[in-house]
Amino acid sequence: MTEAGSQIDQSGIVVKGPFRRFLRTIGPGFITGASDDDPSGIGTYSQAGAQLGFNIGWTMLFTFPLMAAIQEIAARIGRTTGKGISGNLSRHYPAPLLYLVVTLLFVANVINIGADLSAMAEALTLLIGGPSPVYVLVFAIVCICAIVFLDYARYVKVLKWTTLSLFAYVVAMFAANVPWADAVRGLLIPHIEWSGTFFTTLLAILGTTISPYLFFWQASQEVEEEELKATAEPLRWAPWQASRALGRIRADTLTGMAFSNLIALAIIFTTAATLHKAGATDIASSTDAAKALEPVAGEFAFIIFSMGIVGTGLLAVPVLAGSAAFAAGEALGWPVGLQRQPKDAMAFYATLAAATMLGTGIMFTPIDPIKALYWSAVINGVCAVPVMVVMMHMAARQDVMGEFPVQGWLRALGWLSTLAMGMSSIGLILRWLA
Repeated sequence: MTEAGSQIDQSGIVVKGPFRRFLRTIGPGFITGASDDDPSGIGTYSQAGAQLGFNIGWTMLFTFPLMAAIQEIAARIGRTTGKGISGNLSRHYPAPLLYLVVTLLFVANVINIGADLSAMAEALTLLIGGPSPVYVLVFAIVCICAIVFLDYARYVKVLKWTTLSLFAYVVAMFAANVPWADAVRGLLIPHIEWSGTFFTTLLAILGTTISPYLFFWQASQEVEEEELKATAEPLRWAPWQASRALGRIRADTLTGMAFSNLIALAIIFTTAATLHKAGATDIASSTDAAKALEPVAGEFAFIIFSMGIVGTGLLAVPVLAGSAAFAAGEALGWPVGLQRQPKDAMAFYATLAAATMLGTGIMFTPIDPIKALYWSAVINGVCAVPVMVVMMHMAARQDVMGEFPVQGWLRALGWLSTLAMGMSSIGLILRWLA
């Protein structure tokens, strides 16, 4: 017998209530989408809302189908081939291209990790005081220990529950007295300015919503999920599993990307309604936004915003480090996978820890972590273009994807996403040269 509202899942485990059933249903796509709203992303969306107000809200509708398409393509590559992005690169492409892509990803991730850890530490300092450098080290150690020593199934549950921290920004939005008529107008009517500030912000938004580490993480997690299920096999060799697997991937990815953009929109609306309205446009990071919110929107909004930075960082840093380790490990032929014990994948876990500690080291260099927080999104945007081109080429090859090459409208959206990133990157480069 089970309680009312409960049901038994395929593994025979009783799942109580719709919310817990939902948590068991969502997978790599939802976690990937939630990790996209990391402290770097929060800083980017805060700066966008503070500088450009509600006029930048339309970018969230614009980016949603683009990021959903490219993430679904990444997930399909992993589930179809049984290999991550880097693993397929190593099997089907020249070594120089493989090493270029992995190097770009690793460098971008390390900078992103450093920026995120710095933002988390600054946010905790704002809340309770204390030494920010110590907090950076503590957060880094917590993230490494969680991902290395927790059982994979338990760690995935931790990541799922950590996504709840993002609802802090929905609460902050409703505390900000948003003028909804202006917000809806900015969401539905595109507004473009021919200025360096606008195009830099646009590239930063694209770079933080469509980031290379998300592709590598979701593809590799699809491989992990497939390997953990006794009856599942890569779709190339088990085409009868395709209908259900690809349907799950689409639903999971659409849910994750919609959640990601909803949170981003909440941050933009919050800062547009408060900071932009008050003329506080000089926002360089998520912690700047939190500090500026207090005198404008009150202590409650400040606390909620700051706590969200810490929570999202605890979700995003392991994903950043993990994607770097998956990419490097597959490129070099190491045993990889979070379901493996550390003694069975020492190089993989060492790379994961090294990426986190290298990011931590940014705090102790002359590099300004506040500037790194925003520019990490721009760097991700520039690095994403070659990775996306390779992915789109890979996803269309029958010798890679077997019976399931990416075609039709999904392929068209994938190339449109790549084109949008490329044009934004060119626009930024032209601005630098001007």
